[in-house]
Amino acid sequence: MFRIPELAMPRTRTVTTICNGKKEIWDDREEAQNFFLRQMMTTEGEERDRAECVYIQLIHGLEECSDEDE
Repeated sequence: MFRIPELAMPRTRTVTTICNGKKEIWDDREEAQNFFLRQMMTTEGEERDRAECVYIQLIHGLEECSDEDE
């Protein structure tokens, strides 16, 4: 296992998101967070749940955020 928990690692500005099968690479983590926050606020049902899943991973600093169950 890791000596330093993954969530405690330094955050990078570049992040990859995979939502609804669409993969995007963002140069700015904050821009990605804003996008998925807006998605959460303007959609309902499954789309909102997918955006929320990615958003939570973004705010925790993960480098690859996905709405898929692994």
